[in-house]
Amino acid sequence: QVQLVESGGGLVQAGGSLRLSCAASGRTFRIYGMGWFRQNPGKEREFVAAIDWTDGNTYYADSVKGRFIVSRDNAKNTLYLQMNSLKPEDTAVYYCAALDPPLGSVVAFGLEYQYNYWGQGTRVTVSS
Repeated sequence: QVQLVESGGGLVQAGGSLRLSCAASGRTFRIYGMGWFRQNPGKEREFVAAIDWTDGNTYYADSVKGRFIVSRDNAKNTLYLQMNSLKPEDTAVYYCAALDPPLGSVVAFGLEYQYNYWGQGTRVTVSS
């Protein structure tokens, strides 16, 4: 099992920045990649960004490309999401997730169902 704990959410004005962190523990050697998703009440959870743990490649939703940066610290087993130029529409609960796919499977980092482990979420509110 892998445990994920997010931190760093809060209230920020539009145009401001926040950095989210996600600390992984447990069987972290099984992690193939990690990602960030977000969700608002009554809406589906949506992909934000992800990073391939094996080669460092990153993936972003179009809505955050150029504003958000996903990164990792392998030594600390920690995932980050640097969020810049925040907009009110970025308001959501942000979830960290980890992939432990079956051997030989094709991985699509933007697909929620492929993630095996989830954090509890951290709320980000962007005021206008």
